[in-house]
Amino acid sequence: MAKDIRISSPLSGKLVPLNSINDPVFASGAMGRGVAVQDPKGQVFSPFDGEITVFFPTGHAIGLKSDDGIELLIHVGMDTVKMNGEGFTPKAEAGDKIKRGQLLLEFSPEAIKKAGFETTTPVVVTNHAEFGDITVELDGQEVTAKAAAEEAAAAGPVEDDDVIKQFAGLPDAERVAKSIMHYVGGPDNVRTAEHCATRLRLIVNDKSKIQEKKIENIEGVKGQFFAAQQYQIICGTGFVDKVTEEFIKLKPALAGGGGKEAAYAEMSLMQKISRTLGDVFVPIIPVLVATGLFMGCRGAILSMGSEWDPNFLLMTQVLTDTAFAFLPALVCWSTMNKFGGTAVIGIVLGLMLVFPGLPNAYVVGGAAAEIAEKGLTWVEASALPEYAGKTPIPLDLGFVTIPLVGYQGSVLPALVLGIFAAKFQQFLKTFIPDMIDLIVTPFLTLTVSMALGFLVVGPIMHGLESIVFGAVQNFLTIPVVGGLIIGGLQQVIVIFGVHHVFSALEIYLLSTQGSDPFNAIITCATIAQGGAALAVSLKTQDPRKRALYISSTVPAFLGITEPAIFGINLRLMKPFMFGCVGGAAGGAVSSFLGLAGTGMGITVLPGMLLYMNGQIVQYIIVNVIAFAVGFALTYVLFKHDE
Repeated sequence: MAKDIRISSPLSGKLVPLNSINDPVFASGAMGRGVAVQDPKGQVFSPFDGEITVFFPTGHAIGLKSDDGIELLIHVGMDTVKMNGEGFTPKAEAGDKIKRGQLLLEFSPEAIKKAGFETTTPVVVTNHAEFGDITVELDGQEVTAKAAAEEAAAAGPVEDDDVIKQFAGLPDAERVAKSIMHYVGGPDNVRTAEHCATRLRLIVNDKSKIQEKKIENIEGVKGQFFAAQQYQIICGTGFVDKVTEEFIKLKPALAGGGGKEAAYAEMSLMQKISRTLGDVFVPIIPVLVATGLFMGCRGAILSMGSEWDPNFLLMTQVLTDTAFAFLPALVCWSTMNKFGGTAVIGIVLGLMLVFPGLPNAYVVGGAAAEIAEKGLTWVEASALPEYAGKTPIPLDLGFVTIPLVGYQGSVLPALVLGIFAAKFQQFLKTFIPDMIDLIVTPFLTLTVSMALGFLVVGPIMHGLESIVFGAVQNFLTIPVVGGLIIGGLQQVIVIFGVHHVFSALEIYLLSTQGSDPFNAIITCATIAQGGAALAVSLKTQDPRKRALYISSTVPAFLGITEPAIFGINLRLMKPFMFGCVGGAAGGAVSSFLGLAGTGMGITVLPGMLLYMNGQIVQYIIVNVIAFAVGFALTYVLFKHDE
C-alpha cells in the first residue's frame, strides 16, 4: 500500500481544497494532487530538503524534488505566466540544492491583482500516484488530498467529455493543449515534449493511457500517430508553436527539452541513421535552397536572351558556386556541431579537404580513363604537362607513395572525418590539463584528423561515395522506371521517418552535376497526396470535417504532406495508396523528361523557382499529372462511408 505523506505549505495564507479553485486543469487533478493557498503573503519557501528541478523563466512556477522523492509543483497565481516575470523576484535557480525553510521566491500579490489575475496558488504533488493520502499543513491548518482511487469513488463517475467542456471557453491554443494533456494521461505520463513545423511530439511513459480517438476529435487537431518512437499530434504550421508553449506551461519540467535524446534511444538502427543524417544535413539545406533559387532565377533571365557583363556574371557565380565549392567545410562544421566537437575546428578541417593547391578529385577521376588507355601510371602521368592538375599529387612517405587529391563536392569523406574529429577531441579533453587544452587539443585534433582524412578516410569514403551514390544516380536516370519506383514509394519512406537519408544524396547530386532530379520526382509524390486528400475533402458531407480536411490539404501544395497523410489519407488507407499511384505516374513522366531542379528542400508551388531555367513548363506538367491521378482515383474509387 502506498505511504501517506505530510508536507509543510511553502506559502503563508489560507489552505483550501484544490477542487475548489477556478482553474479547471488544477481543479480536475490533471496536474497532480495537493492543495491551494488563498491570499498568499508574497514569499515561497522550501517545504523540505531537496533540489529545484525547474524554475520557470517568468518566475511564476517552481518544480521541486525532495530527498525522499516527492515531486512538488508550486504555481503562483492563475495565468500569471502572462505577466512575463513582472512582480516576481527569484531567490534561487534550477539545479540548486535547497534546505527546508529556504527562501525561493518573492512576489507581489498586489502586482498580480493589478494585472487582473488571481493570487490563489496551487501546490501539487505531480508524482502523486506513488503515494497514498497527501496532507499539506500550515499553522494549525491542514488539508488532505485522498488517494486517487478514494477520491474517484467519493466523487462518482466523471465523463471525459465533461472535463473537456471546462476548456471550451479558453483561447484555442490553451484549449487544445489542456485537452491533449488530459487525453494523453496527464503530466505524469509525459516524459518529453517538443515540436516540429506541424506536429507536437511527445514521449510518453505508458502508451495505453492515450485516448487516441478523443485526441483526434479535439477541434484544432488534424491527426495523430506514432512515428520514430514519438506520439505525434498534428496541429498545423504556426498553431503548433502556440500549442506547444501552452502544453509546456502545464508541466514546466518539459521546458528543458530532451525529446530528441529520448526518442533516439528507442529508434531502430535505420531510424537512428536517418535522424543523424537529418541532424547533420538539415542545417545546411537553407544555404543550398537559397543557392538553387538564385541559379534558377539566373537561368530564367539568361534564357530570355539577356546579356550580362562578364564580370557581373562572375559575381553571380560566386553566389551560386561557393556553397558547393566548399561543401566539405559545411558538412564538417555541421557534423562537429552534432557530435559535440568545436565547430570552428570542423570548418578548418573541411577547408583542408578542399585546399586550392590540391587537384579536384572529380577532375582526377575524369582523366583516369584516358591515362589508363595510354598505359601510364598516375605517377608517370603526373610528370607530363598535359596532365597538370589532373593527377593526384604523390606524397612519398619512404615506404609507400600516397596519392593526394582534394574532395571538392564530396559528402561522405567530410561526414566521417567530422565524426572522428568530434570524438577524438572529446577523448583528448579527458586527459589534457585545462591549462594547455586551448592550444594542445585543437592542434592534435587537426593534425591527426587531417592525416587520417587524406591517407585513410578520404580515399575509402570517396570511393564508397562514388559507388553508392553513382549507382542511385544511374537508377534515377533510367527512363520511366527510376521515377516510377521512387515517386511511388517516397511518401511510404516518409511515414517510417527515414527520409532524411536522401538529403546526402541530393547534396551529392547538386555538387557533382549541378542539378537534382530527385527533387522533381518527390514533388510529384507530394502533390499527389495533396490531390488525394482534396478529393476526400470534397466528398465529405460533414461541414466541420470538410473544413478540417481542407486545412490539412493546403500544406501539401506548399511541400508539407504530414497533415494530409496522417490526418486524412493514411487513416482511410485507400486515398494514401491512390496518392502513391499518382506519385509514381508523375515520377515516371519526370524521369522520362529528364527533369531536374537547380536546388533542393522545396517542392510543389515554392519548388517552381528551382525550374525557371527553361524547365518550368515540364515541371507544371508533371505536377498536374501527379495531382490529377491522385485526385481522380480517390474521387472515383474511394467511398467515404468506408
